Amino acid sequence: MTDLPKMIMIMGALLLVVGFFLQFIGKLPGDILFKKGNTTVYFPIVTSIVVSIILSLIFFVIGRFK
Repeated sequence: MTDLPKMIMIMGALLLVVGFFLQFIGKLPGDILFKKGNTTVYFPIVTSIVVSIILSLIFFVIGRFK
């Protein structure tokens, strides 16, 4: 049970880094944006892939502690 606080701190640090990255970087190259008239469609493909990889790493770390 002593690993739980350490795991929570690591997850918090990862979320902080991801939040900082998304706040200041915003759209990544590879994200698709269509603008035509009053309509704007945004597909964050690369951002979704990056978030998926980070979440996979977090859940892998959580699984290792069990």
